[in-house]
Amino acid sequence: MKSGIRNRKIVQILWGCLTNGYLKGFANGTIYRGGLKNFCVPGMNCYSCPGALAACPVGAMQAVLDGRQRKFAFYVAGYLATIGLVIGRFVCGWLCLFGLIQELLYKIPSRKLNIPPKPDKYMRYCKYAILVILVILLPLLYRDEVGSGTPFFCKLVCPVGTLEAGIPLVVLNEGMRAAVGFLYHRKLLVLAACVISSVFIYRPFCKYICPLGAVYSLFNKVSIVRLGVDEGKCVHCGSCSSVCHMNVDPAHTPNSPECIRCGACINACPVDAIKYCVFGKKQRKGEKLSDRFI
Repeated sequence: MKSGIRNRKIVQILWGCLTNGYLKGFANGTIYRGGLKNFCVPGMNCYSCPGALAACPVGAMQAVLDGRQRKFAFYVAGYLATIGLVIGRFVCGWLCLFGLIQELLYKIPSRKLNIPPKPDKYMRYCKYAILVILVILLPLLYRDEVGSGTPFFCKLVCPVGTLEAGIPLVVLNEGMRAAVGFLYHRKLLVLAACVISSVFIYRPFCKYICPLGAVYSLFNKVSIVRLGVDEGKCVHCGSCSSVCHMNVDPAHTPNSPECIRCGACINACPVDAIKYCVFGKKQRKGEKLSDRFI
């Protein structure tokens, strides 16, 4: 398992290539509109990316809420709940291309910024506020002068859309270049802020902004696949918490809402006390928890 975790970035890259494999779109600056676009990928991946073969669940949620009858997107919510109940924020650690980009930016040599625990704790609530206000309530309740809703998060905030769709389409499509205005430049500033902050802070978008991470975090403690700690092996050396860039203490809260299940703690544990497990059943007397690990 440890060797597999070391290949996590390969999985992230391959997944990014697979979900953005419409090469014709990159060649002529168009968007794939085939049947696969009716389905969502688990992670953030902009619908309007020239290479995107499927939809982003956050964008899909807003698009359905944009309906004039204000119908809640139960099928999108059900999809997200299913993914969350099975693997939780494993999606964030293994299947998110924008997460990989942030990780690579963090590897740039620089003096890293450690936000004090108390402000960091409150800042992490921002992604839940963004989920409720920008992804659900405003698209559901607000209507413009012609009766249409607005995908507020995609339109005003999402740096993933700017990077994967906005920039490529403007570069590749002459008509899009002619339509560039204030909103595009403002979103470029948001993307620039995410890129620059990622050099100094590990995954700032994931920690403080991403509404999809907020959804999956709600399922981390109850998902089928999760992290398990074998108390019989754990020596409480602190190696796991020292390598966790999401500021989680895996020995005590292995399934914290902030855990993206990247496996860094598994690699760091000197006694193999932390592993992925199914259902996370509690250790019974006389039974080794490791017997239930994957």
